[in-house]
Amino acid sequence: MTLNPQVSAHIRDYHPRLPAERWEPVSGQVRAVVTAVAPATCDIARRLLYVVSRLAVWADSVGLPRDPGLWLRTETIDRFVLSGLAGRPGGTVQSCRCWLRRTREAVVWVQRGEAPPIRIKADRSPRPPYEEHELAALRRWVELLPGRARLDGLALMALAAGCGLAPGELRAVRGRDLRAMPQGVVLVDAPWLDRLVACRAEWEEALAELGELAGEAYLFRPGRKVEAAKNLVSSWSLRHRPHVGLARLEARRLRTTWIVGLLRQRIDPVLIAQAAGMRSAAALGPYFHWVPPLSPEQAAELLRGARS
Repeated sequence: MTLNPQVSAHIRDYHPRLPAERWEPVSGQVRAVVTAVAPATCDIARRLLYVVSRLAVWADSVGLPRDPGLWLRTETIDRFVLSGLAGRPGGTVQSCRCWLRRTREAVVWVQRGEAPPIRIKADRSPRPPYEEHELAALRRWVELLPGRARLDGLALMALAAGCGLAPGELRAVRGRDLRAMPQGVVLVDAPWLDRLVACRAEWEEALAELGELAGEAYLFRPGRKVEAAKNLVSSWSLRHRPHVGLARLEARRLRTTWIVGLLRQRIDPVLIAQAAGMRSAAALGPYFHWVPPLSPEQAAELLRGARS
């Protein structure tokens, strides 16, 4: 397949923001891998160059041979995601993993001289929110858990239902990432988060206490051996199951509860999307399914506005 001249030039002239002594030894192989994938646009080429270059430089730093076939093995990609991207936002980590797997898939099929397989997409629709009484019951249940389990459960709920953090983000929060303001507001202000998040009022006291206890350690499961284990959050929920009649505690449902709660209060969707780390308010579309319409009286009052 012949590359578009602009795409070809983009690959040839690519220089990542990495030290030259780390980039140059692998640069030729990175460009060859991306060329083999045959990206259709410069934007796709840029994304591929970014993830493959980071993977290659990381592989070189841990002593792996300079072999793209080894870099793109599933186990190497997973190892890179867990250690090479530790501390990055969950969305960034998942995006890098997705692009690397696509690269592996494309390169493998090119080597075989076959057409690429049909890609099956997983269901990405949001999990339903907890109702108010369900969330309250789960909080009471968590408060009764013993020792570390109680602190981890509260951290999970405060960071997901109180701050709207995704599973990959909440597991990276340390005590030092929280900032308590004089008015009682608690902010999640981590440099890797790329945004400022204010905790909901009903969770700020618990979150502030958790932050003081954690200090430099992680709020959620600080005794972990791996910083970014894939099932770190879901495995906690599987291990700690509520009594019969109470829904299981899920990070994705807690985040949905946070989003839907804000939408139900008619807070500006653009502000909600920014706080959630979404690219635009359009990503909130699926969540409106759980937002009841305004009554005619409420709608009229909003449309009328205040008298000048």
